[in-house]
Amino acid sequence: MTVDLSTRVGDVTLRSVVMTAAGTSGYGDELAEYGDLAALGAVVVKSLANFAWEGNPPPRVASSGSHMLNAVGLAGPGVEAWRTTYLGALEARGAKVIGSIWGRNVNEFRDAALAMKGANIAALEVNASCPNLDDRSTMFAHSASATRAIVSASEVAGVPLWVKLSPNTPDLIEIAGAAINAGASGLVLVNTVLGLSIDVERRRASLGNGGGGLSGPGILPVSLRAVYDCRAAYPEVPIVGVGGIQSGVDAVAMLMAGANAIEVGTATFANPRAPWLVQRGIEKWMRRHNVAHVSEVVGAAHE
Repeated sequence: MTVDLSTRVGDVTLRSVVMTAAGTSGYGDELAEYGDLAALGAVVVKSLANFAWEGNPPPRVASSGSHMLNAVGLAGPGVEAWRTTYLGALEARGAKVIGSIWGRNVNEFRDAALAMKGANIAALEVNASCPNLDDRSTMFAHSASATRAIVSASEVAGVPLWVKLSPNTPDLIEIAGAAINAGASGLVLVNTVLGLSIDVERRRASLGNGGGGLSGPGILPVSLRAVYDCRAAYPEVPIVGVGGIQSGVDAVAMLMAGANAIEVGTATFANPRAPWLVQRGIEKWMRRHNVAHVSEVVGAAHE
């Protein structure tokens, strides 16, 4: 049985529902030796500012069973260096590319989006889960007004905007609505869950920055709930589900919760072939259940 994994996220057509997640597959074609990048829906590159950034002090990553806690701090070379050094390799591989930007205030998001203008990207992921230096008590994704402001500022990129939101707020539905009303053409749900690891020998936090973001299989129920609730609240809005996906069955669950596409992230650190393995897992599930096109299961849990 032939199955079709193609999908749409707003105006963006993807040959597969499976993409990489920002921060887990590098800036360019780092995963190319493990699979065909062009066979995936897209490669979502690590979030970039309009300037080079060293990130947080080490150590930046700690393990917690099958989970990972990270406080990398969005280290990166900046948009201009990425366009010069990394983008060409992705283009040569035939990959569809989704850019990703971050900033510490609204102007920095605008600058990063402007620096992306004209780049060969299908869409731009606006990483709203960043500390807001203009409001030190919160991150952008924890405030409807702050999220609205960075989405509006990022429109200068001239490409569809996908806004990546945080699960660490009780106001996710309101904040998602603010992003949509500001011009977002899609939602990416969700970023990491806030967490902490303690080094009991050193009697201090394991990470140099203190706490960090928890990712891995345990956050799948959190991301499923976020996707499910936002799909119920905004039935027509494109959603990309990310967080805890390890297998084809996990991905199908995310699609049934309401995602139009999914991203594979932390699983890639354990096995760089994870995006392709998840993709094959979806295909096997579809054949086993006589599902010809992946769109048949999108939102099925709401029926």
